[in-house]
Amino acid sequence: MDSLYILIPIALLFVAIAIGVFFFAVKSDQFEDLERQGMNILLDDQLQPPANQSTATPDSPTQHDDK
Repeated sequence: MDSLYILIPIALLFVAIAIGVFFFAVKSDQFEDLERQGMNILLDDQLQPPANQSTATPDSPTQHDDK
């Protein structure tokens, strides 16, 4: 019976911490878009070409072969 005097406040502390973590997650928008992550597994991975490709060619004047 004496152990209940210790276990009940510890359990209430754990519940309070869990509620605090849950509200922190809600406030930081972690539950904003639940559908997108579920749909990502169904979509095929597509390779995107690089947005900005270099215009340098192998014959550019910056490359010198001094032999």
